[in-house]
Amino acid sequence: RGPILSFASTRTIFKKGFKLVILDEADAMTQDAQNALRRVIEKFTENTRFCLICNYLSKIIPALQSRCTRFRFGPLTPELMVPRLQHVIQEEGVDVTEDGMKALVTLSSGDMRRALNILQSTTMAFGKVTEENVYTCTGHPLESDIANILEWMLNQDFSTAYRRIMELKTLKGLALQDILTEIHLFVHRVDFPPSVRIQLLIKMADIEYRLAAGTSEKIQLSSLIAAFQCTRDLIVAEA
Repeated sequence: RGPILSFASTRTIFKKGFKLVILDEADAMTQDAQNALRRVIEKFTENTRFCLICNYLSKIIPALQSRCTRFRFGPLTPELMVPRLQHVIQEEGVDVTEDGMKALVTLSSGDMRRALNILQSTTMAFGKVTEENVYTCTGHPLESDIANILEWMLNQDFSTAYRRIMELKTLKGLALQDILTEIHLFVHRVDFPPSVRIQLLIKMADIEYRLAAGTSEKIQLSSLIAAFQCTRDLIVAEA
């Protein structure tokens, strides 16, 4: 609060225009801090303008929201991200493969800052940015891993599928939540009958809810395998 107050309270003598205060991650501020900021904004609005950057507008108190004009920015498209990433890669002399670049864009979900953070972390950890290194660095399962998991759940018996998935989770340090998120994307690509897909997604939603509530990953993994094996039986019955 001190630096903002001292900066906003002084007036420029030889220059026209406003001072600009930019606060990033403003939604991380406590309510008390936001109320204090509201008073600062009211007091020095004559010579200072404030820019609040946040991810969740709901975490900004109404008193601050009413004093601001909102600008919403959507995720960046790959067409915008790739040239900028290539510029950074060239300037920093980073070794990045084509599949590594694709992984950066995919995992960042349109967030340029996240893409740069992943790029830096992967470079520091492995030296070379490949698809496998990017996924390993971020703890996300590879697409090939998800394909294997789906194959085991749909084509192996319950015990074999459970054992193999647990071995893969332990080997690569994967979280069931991340596996579930990636499987959800695959479910929409697989040619399931609509009624079967609906039942499967409902069961996956229940599993995700229970994971968020802090239940055992082992039990929920068993539920996930059971859901897919029930799906397999339904497909066979409808054939």
